Amino acid sequence: MRLTSLYKAMTILVLLAVLGLAACSPSGLVPVVSPVASPTTAAAQLVPAVAVVSTPAPAAVTSAQGAMLLAQEQLLADLYERVKPSVVNITVSMGNGEATGSGFVYDEQGHIVTNNHVVENATKIWVTFSDGSMVPAKVVGTDPGSDLAVIQVDVTSAKLTPVTLGDSESLRVGQLAVAIGNPFGLEGTMTTGIISALGRVMPAGTSSFAIVDLIQTDAPINPGNSGGPLLDSAGRVVGVNTLIFTQSGTSAGVGLAVPVAAVKRVVPVLISQGHYAHAWLGISGRAITPALADEFNLPVQQGVLVDSVTAGGPAERAGIRGGSRSSQRFVQTLSADGDIIVAVNDVEVKSFDDLVSYLARSTEVGQKLTLTVLRDGQRQRIEVTLTERPAAV
Repeated sequence: MRLTSLYKAMTILVLLAVLGLAACSPSGLVPVVSPVASPTTAAAQLVPAVAVVSTPAPAAVTSAQGAMLLAQEQLLADLYERVKPSVVNITVSMGNGEATGSGFVYDEQGHIVTNNHVVENATKIWVTFSDGSMVPAKVVGTDPGSDLAVIQVDVTSAKLTPVTLGDSESLRVGQLAVAIGNPFGLEGTMTTGIISALGRVMPAGTSSFAIVDLIQTDAPINPGNSGGPLLDSAGRVVGVNTLIFTQSGTSAGVGLAVPVAAVKRVVPVLISQGHYAHAWLGISGRAITPALADEFNLPVQQGVLVDSVTAGGPAERAGIRGGSRSSQRFVQTLSADGDIIVAVNDVEVKSFDDLVSYLARSTEVGQKLTLTVLRDGQRQRIEVTLTERPAAV
């Protein structure tokens, strides 16, 4: 009996000790039994308990993120395999050596689209396909105004995999952008990014006119990418890579592509005629800004201020007036008393870029259009018949 009472007393003491230990631990008994708990301090022992409790949620998130990453990787890998046979490397011989660019198969007749500046001044042109075979090519048509050109190879249709043309007019900033080309002559290189801006207007290389509606992307574009396709996530061509902004001569994160809408408009004409006629208005001007309007007491805060009209051009024949007296503004000399264009065919014009973009997208040689202008504070409507843009002004 005494031994039994002693045994019971010892058991109670052990239980009280264990309960006391549990009571002083915020996580109950878990730190005591955790196999990964640090044996150094009580604080360190708490870490595994927290980790064990929260493990299921991060594991689920990681799994979902991994699945998404794999899905995007698969999309890009499939896109590359599908489009790569359509992309070609272009090598041109010139008087001072060789240069390389990119292009893509347009149809089963051997027509290949590239940039005008890639084949300009070429004495010989060679096209290398994705399987490594190289064949000569000839120029079919060029258009410095859009920096597009078409060359042609004489091969069997089995060797030709035409691209699928997409829609550049429905693009949105933030969409995936994929470039495939031959930067620095490295054939079959793919880079990715997003559509980072739309509607850029830039000088067209050797042309004195501008290319409009350019697509801006942060997908790395480098020398040799010129003429290659810019693709959407479905592998459809939305642009033709043509320019980069750079301080170093290589990609600075901002590339520009001619929109596929221009390809659809210009390339069929280059194939059939070898030349594309751009409609021409024949003015020089600048966008009106609030600062400019305030400084020169202009009647509107936006629009196109006509500096001058080309002698014998459509605008001059229609009676559009340029400025007659010059004013000094900072380092610029401008005429502030010319006509102000505020609309074309009743479409509002806020800047000079708006005007040239409308002319490029929506007009053709011989077309009549109506300009709404402000002259001496009075609104007028003037009809102009467009002619073909000259090679240079």
